[in-house]
Amino acid sequence: MNSLFGNWTSNLKKNSLWLVLAILLPTFAINTSIIAAERIYTTFSTIETSISVSALEKYAENGVIDDELAFYQQYLPAKQFQELQKILLTPVKVSPVLVSQFLYTPEGEFLVKRLAQVIQPASHQPKRKFNFLRSALIAAAAEPGGFTLLNLLRQYHCHNININLRRSFAIAQELENVVNQTQRAIAAVTKQSNIEAANISKSLDFLQLADLRNQGQFELQKHTLRFFDSQRDRLLLTDVYIPHVQNPVSVIVISHGLGTDSSNFEYLATHLASHGLAVVVPNHPGSSAKQLPTSLRKHTREIIKPDEFKHQPLDIKYVLNELEKINQSDSRFQNRLNLQQVGVFGQSLGGYTALALAGAKINFQQLQQDCTPELLQKSWNMSLLFQCSALALQNKSNHEYNLQDDRVKAAIAVNPITSSIFGQAGFSHIKTPVMIIGSSDDTVAPALYEQIQPFSWLRTPQKYLVMLLGGTHFSTIGNGNPASQQVSLPKDLIGDASQARDYMKVLSLPFFQTYVVGKSQQYLPYLNAAYIQTITSESLGLSLTQKIHNLFSLMS
Repeated sequence: MNSLFGNWTSNLKKNSLWLVLAILLPTFAINTSIIAAERIYTTFSTIETSISVSALEKYAENGVIDDELAFYQQYLPAKQFQELQKILLTPVKVSPVLVSQFLYTPEGEFLVKRLAQVIQPASHQPKRKFNFLRSALIAAAAEPGGFTLLNLLRQYHCHNININLRRSFAIAQELENVVNQTQRAIAAVTKQSNIEAANISKSLDFLQLADLRNQGQFELQKHTLRFFDSQRDRLLLTDVYIPHVQNPVSVIVISHGLGTDSSNFEYLATHLASHGLAVVVPNHPGSSAKQLPTSLRKHTREIIKPDEFKHQPLDIKYVLNELEKINQSDSRFQNRLNLQQVGVFGQSLGGYTALALAGAKINFQQLQQDCTPELLQKSWNMSLLFQCSALALQNKSNHEYNLQDDRVKAAIAVNPITSSIFGQAGFSHIKTPVMIIGSSDDTVAPALYEQIQPFSWLRTPQKYLVMLLGGTHFSTIGNGNPASQQVSLPKDLIGDASQARDYMKVLSLPFFQTYVVGKSQQYLPYLNAAYIQTITSESLGLSLTQKIHNLFSLMS
């Protein structure tokens, strides 16, 4: 489901900017969800223009530019006009069932309402306008060729549509401002990283350091355990990777995000275990790939139940408690797990989980402030829709949720959602070493709001901010089990996944060896901006910084 949400958001940012470029052909500006079926009209001031869908079909399918389209061609740069054909025909392979289920959730309906502000069908009834758009999205997803802009044109069952050009310009400006702010913030982080790299002692010879992308020396065994928390009615199928060592080893827990499962991080689990760390990867039953479609069908229009913000950290606590028991009684473990030295790695919702276990507290006051309808209507931070659902937890308890686990000595959060559910006050409770990893092209949990700015709130001295330059929300997610019913992602939505996974290996191993195991002398030399510059690639850049004193002064 992340793939659906992220892809629509990405297309929205990309194609809405056409509005600024093509006043007389606003069709080009509308993203893959808002075009009429026969003819598109737009009015700005007293000028009305229109173009037929058939003219676009001829161009998309055969490259034919008829007289009608030729008239508009003169108003666009040649390169942008050529891109139109690709925009019209590029397919997105998504399940129409999942699209339908998503669009009937509050998050899906919110997104459709935002897009429908641009569309003015013949009927001025808001509900009918909304239903036209939602029906077209679902029908286009069911087309044999996949979800394309051209299929959407054909499925929008309304003869005449007017484009609200004034609102289109406003949306385009809002999105352009978000993009520019993010670019400035990432440039500021990169600049700070370069400053730190220049100050690293020249005596450090990084060429002498071992390549941590390589597998370690230890053989390992994988066990899949069944834990059942009867109090919360949670079955926790958990993969445990144990290296062949004699002495007790530290434990690293990996927490997956929404719509994925333990199989997506097998690449990282096996790597860490080969270097002498035990790795525990539970399947969170309320957010896994297998559970998500069922959840949408059964739980009345919810992508994620608010309780998951509480349950995922509690899943980790429960698994650690059970492992403490069987560590002594089960012959497969033989006291080989040091469960007082634990690190947590999490991605997306799992990143939130890692930070909660490290001490961040749910901030209901911040959520109440940020989750008003007025503010949500102005925000393009789509992760707020998920974070705001956590407000329902406040009604179920009059006390603060204490999700911290003292066994956790360090945490890595990749693409976490943080800004409102924790806020600055919630982040201030983190005392353990933390690494936050963001992606420059993340449209689900935007880096500026969800990673870069929150990093500046951390007060723990051992903190690292890493940026994947060119990465997306999904770049670090490994290949899932084919039987897990995961939604497939288009390549351009993932980016250079192979490189991103190598980065996760190179970053997580020295971080956990330093702050969980205590081997700082051997591994701390890897955790600095200068070393990171030696491993960054052209296809997917990498930067690391340890301090951002004043983000907005850096951006100026």
